[in-house]
Amino acid sequence: MRKFLVVLDDSTECLNAMRFAALRAARTGGGVAVLSVIPPEEFNHWIGVGDLMREEARERIEVHFEVFAKWMRDKQGVNPELVIREGEPTEEIIQQLSDDPQIGVLVLGASGDRKQGPGPLVTQLTRAAGSLPVPITIVPGDLSKEQLEAIT
Repeated sequence: MRKFLVVLDDSTECLNAMRFAALRAARTGGGVAVLSVIPPEEFNHWIGVGDLMREEARERIEVHFEVFAKWMRDKQGVNPELVIREGEPTEEIIQQLSDDPQIGVLVLGASGDRKQGPGPLVTQLTRAAGSLPVPITIVPGDLSKEQLEAIT
């Protein structure tokens, strides 16, 4: 089964990337893998505090994921999987692509803010696109639900 890998973060464009991945998976019989990366700088504190912060970050991610997962299951019939990694986001995305041979497409959401550009992940990963093992689909963050449904 081909899976769409989508990144779960706090960006607003993440929502359209999630929708796109779920709609495409539902229409093609594929799956969705949702990757959330915890940056290492979140834990550069005292030893015990770092462990507590790591656990709290994982709990936040799981709650955030469950909102998307419920919608994917209920509305699209897709049961997504959650992958949580720790490290630099770009490196962890590339590593996840290497670790999971079932991933067929990386789906990223691009910011609609023309002044700030598409966002750091889109910028960094498009530079590496020629060496990635899968194609990248970049979903504009300002597409409406209706536009997303029409193109998927």
